[in-house]
Amino acid sequence: MYTILKMNETEIKTELELEQWLKENCYSMNNYSINGNTIYEGCGLEKNGGLYQWFYTERGEKRVLEYFANEKEAVQYALEKIKSDKHSIRNYIGMFKSENEVEKIKSELEKRNVEFWTDKIPYNGINDIRTRVFVIGCGIKKVQDLIRK
Repeated sequence: MYTILKMNETEIKTELELEQWLKENCYSMNNYSINGNTIYEGCGLEKNGGLYQWFYTERGEKRVLEYFANEKEAVQYALEKIKSDKHSIRNYIGMFKSENEVEKIKSELEKRNVEFWTDKIPYNGINDIRTRVFVIGCGIKKVQDLIRK
C-alpha cells in the first residue's frame, strides 16, 4: 500500500511537481499549459533550448513574457503567477439563462458548503444575459452532478 503525501509549495522544483500540486489543489488547468498540456488561450511554461519560458498564448499567437535559466526558478515563478490569478482556482460548472435556475444552483452549493463565484455576460448580445457559475478550488469534487456541459 502506498501513501500519497501532499506536496508543500516550497518543495516544488519541477514542471511535473507543479502540475501535480495544481491538480491536488483543484486549480483549473484550462488556461495553463504546465508540463505540456495543450491550451487554446492562457499562460504556460515550457523549455525551449536551454531556457525555460513563461508565455502567453491567444488565438494561436504565443508571446514569451519571461525567460529562466533553470527549471526550479521557472516553476516557482509560474506557481506565484498562477496563485495570484483569482480566476485560476475557479472551476466552471455552467451557464444559466433563468434567474430561477441560478438561485436553485446557488442554494444547492450553499447547502453543500461549497464556495462559489458568479458573473453575468452578454451571451448572444445585450438582450441575452447569462449567469456563469464557478466553484472555488476542490469544492468541484462535491458538485460533479451539477456540472452543465
